[in-house]
Amino acid sequence: MDIAVVVALVMFIGAFVLLFIGTPISISIGLSSFLAMAMILPFDGAILTSAQRVFVGLDSFALLAIPFFILAGNLMNNGGIAIRLINCAKIVSNFLPGPLAQTNVVANMLFGSISGSGVASAAAIGGIMSPIQKKDKYDPAFSAAVNIASAPTGMLIPPSNSLIVYATVAGSVSITALFMGGYVPGILWGLGVMLVAGFIAKRRGYMAEPDSLKGLRLKLLLDAIPSLLMIVVVIGGILGGIFTATEASAIAVVYSLVLGVCYRNIKAADLPAIFLATAKMTAIVILMLAASSIMSWVMAFTKIPALIASGLLSFTDSFLIILLVMNLVLLLVGTFMDPTPAVLIFTPIFLPICTQFGMDPVQFGIMMIFNLSLGTITPPVGPILFTGCKIGEIKIEGVIKPLLPFFVVIALILMLVTYVPAISMALPQAMGLVN
Repeated sequence: MDIAVVVALVMFIGAFVLLFIGTPISISIGLSSFLAMAMILPFDGAILTSAQRVFVGLDSFALLAIPFFILAGNLMNNGGIAIRLINCAKIVSNFLPGPLAQTNVVANMLFGSISGSGVASAAAIGGIMSPIQKKDKYDPAFSAAVNIASAPTGMLIPPSNSLIVYATVAGSVSITALFMGGYVPGILWGLGVMLVAGFIAKRRGYMAEPDSLKGLRLKLLLDAIPSLLMIVVVIGGILGGIFTATEASAIAVVYSLVLGVCYRNIKAADLPAIFLATAKMTAIVILMLAASSIMSWVMAFTKIPALIASGLLSFTDSFLIILLVMNLVLLLVGTFMDPTPAVLIFTPIFLPICTQFGMDPVQFGIMMIFNLSLGTITPPVGPILFTGCKIGEIKIEGVIKPLLPFFVVIALILMLVTYVPAISMALPQAMGLVN
């Protein structure tokens, strides 16, 4: 048997066995990769190379954006921004069937586009909207399903930590191009959820009250403008070349902190807990990045991606079918693995195959993050699914059936993102970010 096959089996089976027995993801990836490396290098060489790869994998200026965006999201979660975005969302959605459900979706899109975190959106927006919807006699399972289905839009609409991680692993891929590429797919996801929510709301009689915001629209909009301006400042500054994505993340921290203080929702006594939560979340992501760099080296050294590519090509030479297989694999992986480790593991495997067929790395990145974002709302692991159920005070089995129509529509949009390049490439190309 080829040594590359043996190494791949040791590395992947070892990682899944360790995960199965409850070992943390980063330790599972790092330990199984080290064991695989020890099969092709002397033991002391494997130790030295592993240590080097850990430091090389983290030696990236772009990675500084991750802790800053996480901190900005935590500050916004505590800074009174969510309620102002919800009030702004009412202006857009109050005339639609199921206005409270539609407000939930629009608010998740707005909050997610600022915080970059689907879990934070589900917690912040769902925490405010759930009691209001219960008061208006909305079915709790339907409300929870709408919140869960729309929360991942923030993982596509920039800024997005998942896209930053992908850019780091993929190499020479512009973070700015990825950010622009995520807008249309993220908005389509949100619109798809709104369409399903509106159809169900109309059947159940959750109808709009057109005059409920009479005289309040201007006030609500003005109150939300400082929060909405953060999108303009961060994304506009990146596109205008005023600062990089990493520098934008630091500006997002300062902006959200100032807003929180001005709104009197953040006090000096709150900051240690916010910083500690940020440090814990950052440590999890950074440790996974460090461990995955060992795996990336082993795969490159043994040419495992080329081996997998030849296996796929021997199965079929149709790129359409290959993309379908990739999507099915990512959907399966996304049901039990968080997006970050999945991006770290599968980007080096699938990206070379796609580029070989002429697919742009930006489109592939958007397809991958879209796919894995769907996994965050899918059992058994889905972090947004668990968060949304906890916030909505409903058991997971009670929300699966209401989620099914949303799954169908989101999966259809995923197919469009996969097979219609313009959906993710039109904006980056129009702005001259990609050829």
